[in-house]
Amino acid sequence: MTRTLSVAAIQTSYGLDLEANIKKTEAFIREAAAGGAQVILPSELFQGPYFCVTQEERWFAQAHPWREHPVVKAIAPLAGELGVVIPISIFEREGPHYFNSLVMADADGSMLGLYRKSHIPDGPGYQEKYYFRPGDTGFKVWDTRFGRIGVGICWDQWYPEAARAMALMGAEALFYPTAIGSEPHDPTLITTKPWQRAMQGHAVSNVIPVIGANRIGFEPWENYPTGGQTFYGSSFVADHRGDLVSELGTSDEGLVTGTFDLDYLTTHRAAWGFFRDRRPDLYTSLSSPRPTA
Repeated sequence: MTRTLSVAAIQTSYGLDLEANIKKTEAFIREAAAGGAQVILPSELFQGPYFCVTQEERWFAQAHPWREHPVVKAIAPLAGELGVVIPISIFEREGPHYFNSLVMADADGSMLGLYRKSHIPDGPGYQEKYYFRPGDTGFKVWDTRFGRIGVGICWDQWYPEAARAMALMGAEALFYPTAIGSEPHDPTLITTKPWQRAMQGHAVSNVIPVIGANRIGFEPWENYPTGGQTFYGSSFVADHRGDLVSELGTSDEGLVTGTFDLDYLTTHRAAWGFFRDRRPDLYTSLSSPRPTA
């Protein structure tokens, strides 16, 4: 029997009300599940606004231990109720440490474990190093009811090493929850297409579907350039060729979806030879200090 994987990603806006954000996400999850999606991806840190635009200590109060996080306590049981897999993005607190994390809820509602974002950006409008430690879990791939999936978080999506690491661990699809939009220091800098293309490249180079979920909307911030940050959406599902099989615009609210034949992709991936022809011995030498003359 052919193994297929049906996926969906949610694109919407979020505000300050945690409960409202959870309910909004739940409604989209139910819609996606009713449409046949087996793995449903909300965007990054959907518990509230993207607070990393500035450095304000008040936001640390919004972090919780992952098993006790209100988003996890609401969404993981929903995964079990609907029989779907949901990667859940959260602001995590572990003792005195804070992480940008993801909890994987399997289709029976069980929590398969935790991934902590590996790459932490620090720049205008994306001051995450103030809030988050670099992840200490390593990259993770999860054996879910519907397939073996890898998940990176936002800034991870720009790194081909992260995608390749998850593919080498046997991932059959890659998911990236994201929060990205305008650049306060340069209003002319629009990264929408490079953002998509970077992940489309991961799809091509690993012969694997890639799913990206981004938020939309304008989030106002006092004393912030242009008065706040606008998120550009453009969530998508790319197939193993990097072709976009489903895409939303910069302000559309809704779902992107796709269905993939995992057995075909396993054979097709082997036929391309990208993993057969790797030269990790050369990678080691390239990263070593060069001898001086």
